[in-house]
Amino acid sequence: MLTNEDGRKTIGWVLALLLSPLILLVVFLCCFGDGASQHNNAVVSAAFYGAELSSQIPAEYRAHITEMQEAFSLLDSATVYVNQKAEGGSLDPVQVKAVFFSLCFGDNAPTRAAADRFVDCFYKTETRTRMVTVVQEDGTEEQVEETYEVTVPLPMAEVYENLSTWRGSVVTDEERSNAVDIYAMVMGSMGGDAFDGAYAAGGSDPIELDVSMLTDPTTKNAADLVVYVTNAWNSGWGYVWGTYGQTLTSELLQYKLTQYPDGVGEYAAFIRANWLGRHTADCVGLIKGYGWLSTDTMTIDYGTHGMPDIGANEMFYNATRRGGIETMPDTPGLAVWKAGHIGVYIGNGEVVEAMGTKYGVVKTQLEGRGWTHWLEIPYINYA
Repeated sequence: MLTNEDGRKTIGWVLALLLSPLILLVVFLCCFGDGASQHNNAVVSAAFYGAELSSQIPAEYRAHITEMQEAFSLLDSATVYVNQKAEGGSLDPVQVKAVFFSLCFGDNAPTRAAADRFVDCFYKTETRTRMVTVVQEDGTEEQVEETYEVTVPLPMAEVYENLSTWRGSVVTDEERSNAVDIYAMVMGSMGGDAFDGAYAAGGSDPIELDVSMLTDPTTKNAADLVVYVTNAWNSGWGYVWGTYGQTLTSELLQYKLTQYPDGVGEYAAFIRANWLGRHTADCVGLIKGYGWLSTDTMTIDYGTHGMPDIGANEMFYNATRRGGIETMPDTPGLAVWKAGHIGVYIGNGEVVEAMGTKYGVVKTQLEGRGWTHWLEIPYINYA
C-alpha cells in the first residue's frame, strides 16, 4: 500500500484516527500537568473554584472536572457530618478533597455511600463516658455517668493505610506528595521563611480581645475585622499552618504534626521554641478566626457564623467583589491577595498578615508585597 499515493493516504488517515486520542492526551498533559498523577493550577482551579478552561480542552477532561466537583459536594457533606461529632480536632475538608483529587481524578463521581466510605478513612470512632446532671422527679439533682461517641481524626500515616485498603492498592509516595501540593495550591503558602522585605513584628505581651473592643459584636463587619487582626498583631500571634487563632498547646501542635507532616513538620523545632503557648494562625486562618468568633463567649468556634473552612485561594474565588490591586479602594477591612496568600488591609497603606512560620502575624506596607488583587471577604459586611 505504501507503493502508491492512495495507499499512503489511507494509511495516514487510519494512523491519525487511531492516534488522535493519544495525541490529545499528550497535548493536554503537556499543557496542564506533568503526568497522570500531577495536575497543574488550571485543572485544580477548575475543580476547586469552577474556573473556566479553554474550549480546546477535550470533552472527556471537562467531564472529569465536573465529576470531581460533584464528588467534592458529597465529600463536604460527609465531612461536616463527621465534624459535628469530632473531638480533639476536626477533619480538614480541603485536605480530604485534595487527597481524593490526587487518588481519584479521572474516575466517575462516587455515590453518596462511596463518599462516606472515603471520609471514613480519615477518622476513628471512640466511646467515652462523662458525668451529667439529671433532675429527679422530686427536684433533686443527681450526677450520673453517660456514654457517648466521638470521632477522632487519624494521623495521615494511618489515613493512607486505610485508603490503601479502601481502594485495594497501596497509596504511593508520589500520590501523597501530589496531595500535599494540591492542598498547598488551594490553601496557600505552608509558611516558609523566604521574605526579605520590611515588616513590623508583633508585640510580645498578649492582649486578650474582649467584646468592648468591637464596634458591633452582633455582626461580622469590616471595622471589627480590622480590630481583630490588629489585636492579633499587637499580641504577637504566631504562625502554624492549619490553625485559626487557638492557643497552641503541645497537644494541638502534635495534632497538626500528624495532620500536616510536611507543612508543619519541617518547622517543628522553631514552632516549639517560639509559638507554644501563644495564639497562632495561618494566613487565611487569621480571617476565619474572626468569622468563627462567638462574641457572647469570645471563643473561636470552628465552622460557625456562616463562614466555611476554605483556603486563601478559595476565599478569593468566592468573592463577588474583587479587582486588580491597582483599582483597590481605600477601605479598611478589605483583603489583599496573591496566589496562595491573603492579608487584611487596615488603612493608611498598611496590611496585617500571618506571613509565615518564621514571622508570625506582622504588619507590612501595602505596596511592595506583590499583592495582585483586592477583595471583599465573603461573609463580612462592608456596608
